[in-house]
Amino acid sequence: MSSSVSQLAFWKTFFTPRRYSHDLIPDQTGKVAIVTGANTGLGYATTVALAGHGAHVFLACRSKERALAAIEKAKLEIKEKYPRAAAPKLEFLELDLNDMNKAKKAAEEFLSKGLPLHLLVNNSGIMTTPFALSADGIEQQFAVNHMGHFVFTMALLDRIKESQPSRIVVLSSIGHEGTVRGGIDFDTLNDESKSDTVTRYGRSKLSNLLFGKALARRLADTQVYVNIAHPGYVATELARHSEASFGSIGSKVLGITTSLVAMAPEVGALTQLYLATSPEIENKDIRGRYFIPIANEIQPSAYGRDEELQERLWTFSENLAKEKLRK
Repeated sequence: MSSSVSQLAFWKTFFTPRRYSHDLIPDQTGKVAIVTGANTGLGYATTVALAGHGAHVFLACRSKERALAAIEKAKLEIKEKYPRAAAPKLEFLELDLNDMNKAKKAAEEFLSKGLPLHLLVNNSGIMTTPFALSADGIEQQFAVNHMGHFVFTMALLDRIKESQPSRIVVLSSIGHEGTVRGGIDFDTLNDESKSDTVTRYGRSKLSNLLFGKALARRLADTQVYVNIAHPGYVATELARHSEASFGSIGSKVLGITTSLVAMAPEVGALTQLYLATSPEIENKDIRGRYFIPIANEIQPSAYGRDEELQERLWTFSENLAKEKLRK
């Protein structure tokens, strides 16, 4: 493996080699996967690649209509890209990450099917949205990006353990380094005056990274491999709220920049596909690590490496989930 980049900086994500490709994805026949936010962008590209290589993929999405449309589109795309592939196995799983009880219900719905779960890709997320509270009264970016996935993952964890060797891929972002002072401001999480739309996003992405590392540590004696990915600057719908957050001029600048330098989702998905499918992960016992495009390991920020902060977030998340979840 190439040497890690020791000093985190955004520009470095543009000057790294491509260490993985769709041609390197091994046969996934017999594998069952869940991809959150699978109806568009990175999640859709990940779904097409996994199903095209034989995996049975559940598209965990909020909108049934959009997910079913994505399934029909994916079937056609898989037939074109992977003409030798068997008929793809694609199913919708209703998941609303804005509501912890609905996230738990989604997990229970999957578990009721009696299937193994070899791969969970926590892909879904929102970015730089205007300040709002979730259904549970939690700042929305933190709630959707972190807490919804925390509840969903923990509810599925026993099945993932039963299905080992298995993998969990957590999508973070290099934006995690743009978090609030202290990393996570647990006591003022819902105070709009203590953060802005960008630092709230950074806080949520730092939470993804901290969660992934803490979970990997807890699974160190198993064959469940947990790793974290920054997909890169990708042209997706993630910045659809940019005008509300940054105004019309800022939104236009972002749109122009995206059109000039952003990767296509099919390329941006390769880092998470590497973590999900590459034999290197198991052969080299890669776990609790952070990767940037394409499949290059890098050290996260000091906050991201802080084990005490990882454990504080874990305890905070457990207590918050216990408070909000109905029995």
